Amino acid sequence: MIEVSNLGKTFIKDGNKIEVLKDVNLEINRGESLAILGVSGAGKSTFLTILGILDHPTSGHILYNNVDVFGWNEQKQAEYRNKEIGFVFQSHHLLPEFTSLENTMMPALINGVPMQEAREKAEIALTELGLGDRLAHKPGELSGGEQQRVAVARALIMEPGILLADEPTGNLDTKTGEKIHDILLDLNKTKDITLVIVTHNKHLADRMSRTIGLQDGRVCNL
Repeated sequence: MIEVSNLGKTFIKDGNKIEVLKDVNLEINRGESLAILGVSGAGKSTFLTILGILDHPTSGHILYNNVDVFGWNEQKQAEYRNKEIGFVFQSHHLLPEFTSLENTMMPALINGVPMQEAREKAEIALTELGLGDRLAHKPGELSGGEQQRVAVARALIMEPGILLADEPTGNLDTKTGEKIHDILLDLNKTKDITLVIVTHNKHLADRMSRTIGLQDGRVCNL
């Protein structure tokens, strides 16, 4: 269970306050698939980065299983984020000099997983996503859809309970995007991963178990 209470985020630019999020209240149940729709500038990506403990709110709270994660120090937040939350972004952010296998292994190695175990976990994750024959390929040798599947494998290697995706198919053609949608929704169902996706894609949103909107920094029903 994720509980968002009275969440606000304000930025200061040129001496002016810009309220990006205003009094956001939301509950996300374990195993749910939630789409967040809204126009550019509505606060969707900002909300997702705070939800993933990559940024801090100006006001309000986020409880993960009744614990306020922003009451922890930065080290404990990082440990929780790295083990419990996976991220997939519009740009895959793969390191070009490393292979698919090496890119996927990174989060496990950062978390202190032994090299051989990290390699085995990465091979399993990539094979499950249909990339068993692309382990030694570098990003430049992969298609856009394959690169994004590597990014998904990397997000899953620590077996997180929550997967956050920010426009995960925004750079892909329609057919390839549909394949990524299928993968994410299948992971939600088969692995009971809580899936939260920020998207402009109404078709994808319609496939999720619930959809909310963000408008002018506030949650709105669609």
